[in-house]
Amino acid sequence: MGFLQKLFAKKEETTKSYGEFWDWFQKHEKAFHKVIKQRDHPAKNFFEKLSPRLNDLKDGFFYLTGMLNEKTAELVFTPDGIVRNIVFVEELVSAAPEMEGWKFTALKPAVDIRNLGVKMEGLTFNNENMSFYSTGQVDFPDEIDITIVHSDLTEENRSNITRGVCIFLDNFLGELNFVTTIDNISVLGTGEAAKELIPIEKLKDFLIWRQKEFVGKYEGVRRNTEKDNHSILEAQLKNGNALIAVINTDLLEWDHKSSHPWILDVGIQYDGKGNNGMPDKNTHQILDEIEKDILRELKDFDGYLNIGRQTADSNREIYFACRDFRKPSKVLHAIQQKYAGRQAITFDIYKDKYWQSFARFMNDGNREIENESF
Repeated sequence: MGFLQKLFAKKEETTKSYGEFWDWFQKHEKAFHKVIKQRDHPAKNFFEKLSPRLNDLKDGFFYLTGMLNEKTAELVFTPDGIVRNIVFVEELVSAAPEMEGWKFTALKPAVDIRNLGVKMEGLTFNNENMSFYSTGQVDFPDEIDITIVHSDLTEENRSNITRGVCIFLDNFLGELNFVTTIDNISVLGTGEAAKELIPIEKLKDFLIWRQKEFVGKYEGVRRNTEKDNHSILEAQLKNGNALIAVINTDLLEWDHKSSHPWILDVGIQYDGKGNNGMPDKNTHQILDEIEKDILRELKDFDGYLNIGRQTADSNREIYFACRDFRKPSKVLHAIQQKYAGRQAITFDIYKDKYWQSFARFMNDGNREIENESF
């Protein structure tokens, strides 16, 4: 496997659906196969043709390509670690037709550790110089927190070692497992290790065990938020603008937070100049309309809990805690398209099993927080 390419290029024709993309690809697949097999200027003869077609579907597609064997070319589509784009990569590959001489793969697959060795910046990463141990914390027992130990780590190369470890794990575990299973990673040298070291090849089994334990613990857990209490929190930012938040404070005290470990953070930008950073009446109506659209699709009994919203500095943020990340990704992408040209909408999805992102909204039950700098 060889070429990782961010998709960008000038547009000529367009492909607006997965079907249209694959129809186009089939027309050129023999030429593309030849380019890959012969390594005939792939950037010009393959990447520059493929990139604009994928960009028409959605931004955020990356890919790797190379010969799997003498006859078969493999094209691996990857979101390059961006959780909100995983589902689109999976859908694209799922829609691919059978093509002789091609294998299409969604997300970078796991590599057998016996065939895996990473080299970068004069450093090596393999099963001989790497080990691990669990760094579980008493206060956060559901988090999968591990420490990777590299025998060659020094203060001078700590940054490069850390990057190399992440690349190694991405290949060893496979992209999906690396992105979604581990909550926290620390990287240390042998002399810094605080526990008995475990061979790195046993990490997969350890993660499978921990993940099964976690899933079993919260399987089927749902919450009805209809009767929950909400609080209005008011604060003043350092620049003098106002901040107003409406938060489900009952939900923040829930003792099953880890059952909904994925946080959806939606940002809606507007012009609040001259209004203390707040939206005017017309903008407020649009913001409420967008929020209602999201709530119609993401319901609590399906595993999507609306934690609340914060409005300040020409930006409204809406927060959800979710059981999964795929549906929220699709819902928000569709809403972005619906309001394109009318309202700038961004969103991010990340894992936070204990909802630590919202600690700032907990203030011993006080309804108003004044002169707080968020």
